[in-house]
Amino acid sequence: MLDKNGIAKRIAREVKDGYYVNLGIGIPTLVANFVREDISVEFQSENGVLGMGPFPFEGEEDADIINAGKQTITTLPGASFFDSATSFSMIRGQHVDLTILGAMEVSEEGDIANWKIPGKMVKGMGGAMDLVASAENIIVAMMHTNRAGNSKLLKSCTLPLTGVGCVKKIVTNMAVLEVTSEGFLLLERAPGVSIQEIKEATQGTLVIPDTVPEMID
Repeated sequence: MLDKNGIAKRIAREVKDGYYVNLGIGIPTLVANFVREDISVEFQSENGVLGMGPFPFEGEEDADIINAGKQTITTLPGASFFDSATSFSMIRGQHVDLTILGAMEVSEEGDIANWKIPGKMVKGMGGAMDLVASAENIIVAMMHTNRAGNSKLLKSCTLPLTGVGCVKKIVTNMAVLEVTSEGFLLLERAPGVSIQEIKEATQGTLVIPDTVPEMID
């Protein structure tokens, strides 16, 4: 199965030249480390940064330059900094080509739950609801199951929803899946992972083509 870097590396293949991309907290922040060097991409963070680069090497961190998850980041030449109002004008105005988010649950209809677990204290929903309401191209980066081994790809989400019918594609440690009207369409499987293992780890409807290739490194 893939680790978090492996998930981010696979998602980086979805990033196209000229894209403006919003990276959510968690696994999505790693995507900037794996984008091809021969394309031009602008990574946006909702706290007001455009032009994020890879994470800094140890000892090279600048505590004043952070992403929405309060992690230290690097910036590329030409990067800009602005207030949250401007940042969310960019998001709500649909000026972002691709949004990459983490999730606790995704339903077979493309619903996403990623901001709250009832009974646990949260600081707030952040910008997740703005992102899913405004974005037309959302890819979710997540583990296929939770720590108890239960599926996070469900028929219906059990946690409070962030957005409805908005997720287009999901990359997990086990597979790449597309949300369709029939359910989760299995596009690729992680190296060494069988279709049967993916079936057993997916509670929602899984659509399996005749051929499901392994992910290409």
